Amino acid sequence: MTVRVLVVDDQALVRAGVTLLLRTAGGFDIVGEAGDGREAVRLAERLRPDVVLMDLRMPRMDGIEATRRILDQHPATRVLVLTTFADDANIYGALGAGAIGYLVKDGAPEDLVDAVGRAARGEPLLAPAVLARIVHRALQAHTEDTERGSDAVRPSGRRLLSGREREVLALVGAGLSNAEIASRMHLGVTTVKTHVSAAMEKLGLRNRVQAAVVAHRLGLVDDDFRPIGLDGPGRDSSTRDENTPGTVPPASW
Repeated sequence: MTVRVLVVDDQALVRAGVTLLLRTAGGFDIVGEAGDGREAVRLAERLRPDVVLMDLRMPRMDGIEATRRILDQHPATRVLVLTTFADDANIYGALGAGAIGYLVKDGAPEDLVDAVGRAARGEPLLAPAVLARIVHRALQAHTEDTERGSDAVRPSGRRLLSGREREVLALVGAGLSNAEIASRMHLGVTTVKTHVSAAMEKLGLRNRVQAAVVAHRLGLVDDDFRPIGLDGPGRDSSTRDENTPGTVPPASW
């Protein structure tokens, strides 16, 4: 399926580079370009793209307000932020407006191509630096609530996960997509989705950002968001006992 993309950035050179990159990669139809948020809203209404690749700081209307207006009119559209800025105000503003992902412009070209495809499939995604910032802020809030004796930041339904669900949650916490997890664990994508859904339901999580926060709190990923306790790629732990050395340690709240 060809993904219809609207590229929004106030710099013509950036728009041209992104357009060339996606067209060269194949599978993308660049249906339009916009130089500011107001034009982006107008073109999104007329062209109905699958994905809007959105800059944030632009004249006339910024990308956060444009994202909000586009999604108010067309909730099925995926808005993927591509910006230079990774501060809290922009990150939380864009995600609060409904953006499905947040990338910074210092990433690799192939990562951008992959991100647009994933956004079109409805997969939320964040640049590693952005994810780290969100998790750090969430952990700070958790620490503050713990010191006040509050347990409010912990998700509901805290039952222990199965060994496989802990492995999958660790890889979600490391920022891998379902397809990447399936490749690493030698499982089908549908099977991975089942494990992800089961883990998130048990822990009362709504999205993969929350999953990354919880994976960090449970010790399933380290401070650099690398899985802890997993063997090499493709290991099949289905035949191992839950407490066999080399498996992800049991969840402990």
